[in-house]
Amino acid sequence: MDSFNTVFPVSGVETWIFIPPLVSFIISSFTAMAGVSGAFILLPFQMSFLSFTSPAVSSTNFVYNVVAVPSGVYRYFREGRMFWPLAWVVIAGTLPGVFLGYYLRILYLPEPRLFKVFVGVVLLYVGGRLIADVISRIWRRRADIPMPSNGSRSPGKKEALPSDAVVKTHSFSLSRVEYEFWGERFRFSVPAMFSLSLAVGIIGGTYGIGGGAIIAPFCVAVFHMPVYIVAGAALLGTFLTSIIGVIFYSVLPTMNGMSTAPDWALGFLFGIGGFAGMYVGARLQKYFPQSAIKTMLGGMILFVALRYITQFFS
Repeated sequence: MDSFNTVFPVSGVETWIFIPPLVSFIISSFTAMAGVSGAFILLPFQMSFLSFTSPAVSSTNFVYNVVAVPSGVYRYFREGRMFWPLAWVVIAGTLPGVFLGYYLRILYLPEPRLFKVFVGVVLLYVGGRLIADVISRIWRRRADIPMPSNGSRSPGKKEALPSDAVVKTHSFSLSRVEYEFWGERFRFSVPAMFSLSLAVGIIGGTYGIGGGAIIAPFCVAVFHMPVYIVAGAALLGTFLTSIIGVIFYSVLPTMNGMSTAPDWALGFLFGIGGFAGMYVGARLQKYFPQSAIKTMLGGMILFVALRYITQFFS
């Protein structure tokens, strides 16, 4: 068994070589259904179980995204569920945010204990919004209160998302996007989505997640967008912003000789497992109801958030 142990010199991590791809495969298989790469869970795994706590853990997470995400993006594109207007707005907002997030990480949050609190607070809010939305819908159904039309129809347990359920854009301007999905028409404000994406880019650049773990829940819980069309756009945004994140962490100057360049070997191993898991998750998404996907994602986010916040006070 020791022959499979590998020491990664950049991060100092020593682990069984099959652990990184196995863990990332399991995580990404579930999170890809919601348009999330799983990096927000991989980072706590690296910090808590592999003792990788330097700022380089954020850039290593970006490497994972760059390797893993393309398979999920391809699957959503192939099935006609890539919502391009949303993807472009998200990318335009998150890219400059990643640059600001990099300096926030190295200047104000280099110490692991403070960084964990930052991560916990961010995830606590996002997970809380998702779970609150699910609970609200359950109570409304029980009270027979009419639900707003926001694409909340979900396939039944034995019914898959129909093949003709593809997203169609009706108009795309600097002020508003109108689109149709599964026979229903929707719209969202471009300035509002851009502002959200900029904030998410800052947080994602600091955390090392590309922003998908935050933008996807916000699109579903705040903008009331169907999760079936959010997922592909969120993953594409995560992929492109992660490329920029890797570059920033690799070439931009740091303070006091602080190491921020990624552990390429470790990130690539995580990425291999994530690549397979992303494809599986994107393929299976249409067989799960939205409420189950949101509950699963919200539960995972809250678990990680509460763990980090309580660790700070213990």
